Amino acid sequence: MDAAKLQALGRRALEIERDALSALLPRVDASFARACELMLACNGRVVVTGMGKSGHIGSKIAATLASTGTPSFFVHPGEASHGDLGMITRQDVVLAISYSGETNEIITLLPLFKRMSAPLIAMTGKPRSTLATTADVHLDVSVAMEACPLNLAPTASTTATLAMGDALAVALLEARGFTPEDFAMSHPGGSLGRRLLLKVSDVMHGGERLPQVSPDTRLSDALLEMSRKGFGLTAIVDEQQRVLGVFTDGDLRRVLDQGIDVRQARVEQVMTRGGKTVRADQLAAEAVALMEKYKITALLIEDAAGHLKGVVHMHDLLRAGVV
Repeated sequence: MDAAKLQALGRRALEIERDALSALLPRVDASFARACELMLACNGRVVVTGMGKSGHIGSKIAATLASTGTPSFFVHPGEASHGDLGMITRQDVVLAISYSGETNEIITLLPLFKRMSAPLIAMTGKPRSTLATTADVHLDVSVAMEACPLNLAPTASTTATLAMGDALAVALLEARGFTPEDFAMSHPGGSLGRRLLLKVSDVMHGGERLPQVSPDTRLSDALLEMSRKGFGLTAIVDEQQRVLGVFTDGDLRRVLDQGIDVRQARVEQVMTRGGKTVRADQLAAEAVALMEKYKITALLIEDAAGHLKGVVHMHDLLRAGVV
């Protein structure tokens, strides 16, 4: 089979799945809204179940719901019949997925769902199936044909089911007023989580690592302090630890260009007054933005009264994954 034929087969599969998704649009109707209402009113968890390929799709739907503000988990229907049913309570909502609507492992559980009065939402491709007619709400994910040329392997149908699950998750996300910060709380290990959760205080250096000198310090001694601490700068502070200015590697180059004697000059004569600072409670991402804007590699951290609290280097932010 040549490349052109393989490409044509791939395009045909995508076209079939595209048409299946388009057919879902009019089915986002009153039943869809009712399913959302049941999930929003749920005081427990949305418990998703499904067998085979439907189970794989169900597991992903549960994960998407959980990460977007709707507490959810997946229960294998076969395991549910052998003890895992105890994971489901009357406070939960059950989302059962079966394209045929007649999957034995799920049908076996229906009387038990009813007995515990857990609301049941079904996703099937057969509106007159046992699961569809038993459920409190039925969402139709039927497709005209599978992308599989044998019309056997779940392809278009699983795509449609997954898309309907995404539609539920997004509608619930919007209804709950879910924010990027909420998303970050569920994804602390991801880049978004680090950008939205990590504070300057989490990565800054203080105590003995903090480079600082008084304004009457000789410039040569200030350079020694910079070398010992290794941040490419030193803070200049008064007796109350208030930041008066900063002396950096860049300032040193300007001093040398001007021919100033580093052994005689005082650091207050050549320091940059004020300088760029951040507070410890600011986001680390804000520190990155400030460094990028002013093309600097380190920042002093001060409190609201201007007292020196720490220092942070771009390398610290790189190690923390903020950059």
